[in-house]
Amino acid sequence: MTTVRVYFNGRGIDAPAGATTLDALRVWDAAVADEVAGGTRALADSRGIAADPSAPVYGGAIFRLVSARTREATAE
Repeated sequence: MTTVRVYFNGRGIDAPAGATTLDALRVWDAAVADEVAGGTRALADSRGIAADPSAPVYGGAIFRLVSARTREATAE
């Protein structure tokens, strides 16, 4: 199996080539991946820009885990 090296919060892991960012996150920490899938945590790239969990990973990608901001619906 071919792998690519990606980083989550500064820790490198070898993820399957072609895996989604969420799949790679599951390799690193399944509980955190569940939080991202559930919307309580989010991913950002090394620049702080939101990263799509369904996007494919690539060698050398750097991700940070951040708190997800929730929008509360307001009745007017």
